[in-house]
Amino acid sequence: MKREKLQFINREGWALSAYLEFPPDQEPIAYAVFGHCFTCNKNFPAVKNIARGLTSRGIAVLRFDFSGLGDSEGEFVETSFLTNVTDLLAAAAYLEENYEAPELLIGHSLGGAAALYAAPQIESIKGVVSIAAPSDPKHVIHLFQHEVAEIKKDGKATVQIAGRTFEIGEKFLKDAEVADLLTTVSDLRKALLILHSPIDEVVDVSHAAKLYKAAYHPKSFISLDQADHILSNKMDSIYAGEVIASWAARYLDKPERRVLDTELDVVASLPDDDEYTTLILAGRHHLTADEPESVGGNDFGPSPYHLLSAALGSCTAMTLQMYARRKKWDLQEVLVHLKHEKVYAEDCETCITAEGEVKDPKARIDQISRVVELIGDLDHTQKTRLLEIANRCPVHRTLESDMHIHSKLAE
Repeated sequence: MKREKLQFINREGWALSAYLEFPPDQEPIAYAVFGHCFTCNKNFPAVKNIARGLTSRGIAVLRFDFSGLGDSEGEFVETSFLTNVTDLLAAAAYLEENYEAPELLIGHSLGGAAALYAAPQIESIKGVVSIAAPSDPKHVIHLFQHEVAEIKKDGKATVQIAGRTFEIGEKFLKDAEVADLLTTVSDLRKALLILHSPIDEVVDVSHAAKLYKAAYHPKSFISLDQADHILSNKMDSIYAGEVIASWAARYLDKPERRVLDTELDVVASLPDDDEYTTLILAGRHHLTADEPESVGGNDFGPSPYHLLSAALGSCTAMTLQMYARRKKWDLQEVLVHLKHEKVYAEDCETCITAEGEVKDPKARIDQISRVVELIGDLDHTQKTRLLEIANRCPVHRTLESDMHIHSKLAE
């Protein structure tokens, strides 16, 4: 995906660090702002996975570090729930001024509560998403309840949260007391999606029930079954990203993809910190390619060779159905089973020269094994003919032809 590293200034004058991620080679259908969980940052795995789910569906995502966290300026001890809210407002204002006003606001944990609180103040927002959010910002105080007396006495205290050391200031306690989140949600009047795990041990699922009850329709609830609070299992955050993207499309002003004018119709995009997870825009359609975990990938999608085999398999199935319909044969379904592998030339009976000699017995060559399964009332002659037609599908011919790939650097 195309990614821009940027900064924007919040109400206190601090520069907040952010990434703005775009769909590959495509104008976004909408922009979203993402607020991360309490004491996390913009590079938190769940944030990145959810953002990827949105960019794969044409939505650009601004993910940033709240004040005093990650690469953003500011002192964490001076921050609070309400500074998180104003940071979200600053992010939305930056997008509106420099790109396009955001239509989607997403937050995780306390960031989710902040998103709910900020949403009524951002006119352009069409949909709000909370993930594992508390119904009352004061709930977060239980993470450092033993230090509350010290904070009230000395104005701040050093606390341990998730194995990391932070300074919490008295401002956090005061702002948490002031914020009335349930009343805000009841007046929201924007599409709302609540995601929460029924086994969340940090923020009990009863908080989701309170938020849902307070809100007016359109509102939706998705159970993140078996997930923990921070979505540490990558499959949970991937699922959340896919659900959010599908849900959001219903409420965006521009549900149709807007593809940029280009003479090339496929683009593959891979940032330097995504291992091998590659977003692909093929025509107007989004795909994801990856490598298995065994070779350092995330296994978020098929490998390039799986995609190559899939191209041959889909072309085979289409070609056979076209032919059978034209002949009015009873071909009810085609299943094409394929496997790509490297084999030695001497093991490949069909990989020989015109004179019948193996070109290089020690060389390894590409071979795709294909088994065609035909379902329908077909006789032996018809099935044999269809197998012959399979070898004539356009992708088959391309793979067996002398193809030239012309490469150059982009201007």
